[in-house]
Parts: sequence; structure tokens; C-alpha cells
Amino acid sequence: MGKKAFRSNRRPSITSRPPAPSAAATASSSSEKATTANPKPEAATTTTTTPAEAEELRSHQRLLHIFASTFDPVLSSPGFNTSLQQVKQALFNRDFGAAFGKEQFLEVYAARWSPPRALCYSRVLEQISEAYLEPLVRLTKAESDPESAIADEEEEEEIDDEVEHGRVSPTLDQERQGQVSPTLDQERQGQRRSSPAATLRMLAIGGGAAEIVAFGNYIHGADGAVAGDLTLLDTGPWGEVVRKLQAGLTATPVLSKYASVAARAANAPLIEPATRLHSSFVRQDVLALDREALSGLLGQTPLLVTLLFTLNELYTTGGVGKTTSFLRLLTSTIPHGSLLLVVDSPGSYSEAAVGKEAKKYPMQWLLDHTLIPTDNRKEEMEGCKWEKLESHDSVWFRLDDKKLRYPIELQDSRYQMHLYRAVPRSS
Repeated sequence: MGKKAFRSNRRPSITSRPPAPSAAATASSSSEKATTANPKPEAATTTTTTPAEAEELRSHQRLLHIFASTFDPVLSSPGFNTSLQQVKQALFNRDFGAAFGKEQFLEVYAARWSPPRALCYSRVLEQISEAYLEPLVRLTKAESDPESAIADEEEEEEIDDEVEHGRVSPTLDQERQGQVSPTLDQERQGQRRSSPAATLRMLAIGGGAAEIVAFGNYIHGADGAVAGDLTLLDTGPWGEVVRKLQAGLTATPVLSKYASVAARAANAPLIEPATRLHSSFVRQDVLALDREALSGLLGQTPLLVTLLFTLNELYTTGGVGKTTSFLRLLTSTIPHGSLLLVVDSPGSYSEAAVGKEAKKYPMQWLLDHTLIPTDNRKEEMEGCKWEKLESHDSVWFRLDDKKLRYPIELQDSRYQMHLYRAVPRSS
């Protein structure tokens, strides 16, 4: 596909700025502070916030507001701290059944740990958007509606031709003087926003509160050009939490009675119209799915599959054998062109024991060993083959706690990230 079928209002990837890991219960870390033995008075310094950073702060604050509003009864409950300590203890003991088995605990978890994870996932999706997610949307649209995709591509080529030959984008002075009508690009952008949107599908394995908010934020950033279809699959009863956050993403935020006239005028749902985001929750153990069930969840068109702070848990609780079998089943059933995004705790936090001697292997090594086999094991694999697009062993996600507001403290964290694409085995 040559040209983009839609234009996103996203900022470019920020790879020079350290992203932070989601607030993992087992791998959270406090902010690092440099100190000196004899501090001297510092000269007044001015920190400059770039437009991109300012926009990300506004986006992060809006997502935090959705969490705070949705779980206000939980955060303000007299028993919140008691329940929080119980969840913490269960997570420390790696008793995930206890931590995620009760709806009450899930709401506490969603109010405490999901907000920073959602912000982290939002940044990860944003960083892979231009290079990988936008092409995925175009590929999906091309397979589901070839005529529309061709028309979009021809339209983009025509706009680019107009710009290249100087027939579009009049000078700023002319625009200010009102001597020209809106540009062809602007007119067609408006037509595209009013036309049926392309759809990005996502299957979040082990997904819950953080995934739906991050995915909703991505759909919001697509500026009307993309709709989202999200399926979340987990063994815990996340259904009601997901329903509440879906409502929060598509409802007009409640403002303070002291909000300014301008704030009230600009107040609108994150997702508008609400039909732009469809979500469903499936309560199932992914390691227990057979080929037919997994194929039904994946569908026939390319999609984004995520394992966000989930894969190491599968290796740890389900075992290396079952998890490897699942990854091979995914390989044999996933539509070509799909993406697999894995985010998890870095380093020794993500290791799994193998064999009678319980020798530990890094999660990343086990993942690559399964998805990208050596030459003498390639004949064992069915379905697609995987190409590794990006890989980061340890990335920081730091929150600006001086500028972001939330009822309780949010923590920085670190993560590893790996992105794969499924391609035909013959390619």
C-alpha cells in the first residue's frame, strides 16, 4: 500500500525520552533523586515543555480523570486501604487467583495500579502507531473493503500531487487575510471524518482496565478516521470493570462547579460518537483454548494481539510447556499481517524455570525460541512465521507527579517491549 488511508493527529514517536513501565505490582520503582552532601543554592532555572510533552500531559491527565471519576466510590471508601493491603499481599505471594478472583479486589486494583499502566500502554501504542498500527489499519481495510481502500489511496495521492505542484496550502498571509477558501486537504479531511471509519481490532490477552483505556485513547487520537473493536480475555471477572470504563470513555466528563466557561465549552467525551469504540470481555483461560476457540477470537482479518504484563505470568503459573503450546497455536491461527505486542517486567522479574533442575530462562529468550525457531526446527511450525520489528530490554516510564493529579500516589516503573508481525511462511 502506497499512501495512508487516513491522517492521524498523533505526534511523532518519542524514543529519546524514557518511557516508563506500567505500575507492575511486582516491579514498581520509586523516582530516582540525585542528592549532594553539601547542596548549594541553585540558580533559577526554567524548564521548557515542548508542545508534544504538553499535549501528552493533557492526555494523561484526562485518562487519570476517567479513572478517578469511574472509581471514586472505591477510592473514597473507608475500607479501601484494607482491601488494597490484601491485594498487595496476594500479589506479593504471586497468588493471582486471590488478587484477581473477586470483583471488589479488581476494582481496587483498577483504581490503584491500572492508571499508570494505561498511561504507559498509551505511550507504547503511540510510539508504534505511525510505523506499524496505521499500516495495519490500511491492510485491514484493504482486505475487508478493497474498493474503499483503493479510493482512499487514490485520494491521498491526489492531495499529495496538489501539494507538490503548489495548488494547495496557500501562504499564511493569504489565509489570515481571508483571501482563500479552506484547502483541498482540509475539505477532504472533513469528508473522511464523516465517512465510515476503518476499524482496528485488538485482542488483549490477560487484558482489563488498563488495556481498554489505552486503546480508547489511541482511537481518540485517530481523529475520527478509525474505529476500535477490542476483545479482552482473562480468567478474572473483569466484565463489570470494563463496562464502567467503557462508559467513562464515551460519557461527557463531570466538571467541577468552578470550571471555567472555556473548559465547559470544550468538555466532550474522549470517544465520540460512542459507537467508535466497541469492547467485549471474555472470561476464559487462554491456555485452555483449542484451535477453534482461539481462531474464533482472532477472526479472519489482521489485528493487534497484546500480552501486556501477562506472558511471564503464563510461564510462571501455567508452565512453560502449556505457554509454548499456546504460542504455537497462535502462530498457526493468527491472520497474516497481524501484530503481536508483548510488554512485561524487565530482567530477572521475568524469568521462568524449565526442567527438573528448574533452570531459569529469560522470558524474552523463551518467546524468541518459540516464535523464531532455528533452521532445524522451522519444519515443526504451522501457519505464519514471525518477523521481529522492535525489541527493548528495559525502558523507563516516569510520571510527572508534580503536574499530574490523582487521588493517590502513582509510581514510575520499567518494562521490556517486543513487537512481532505475522507474515506468510513463503515470504
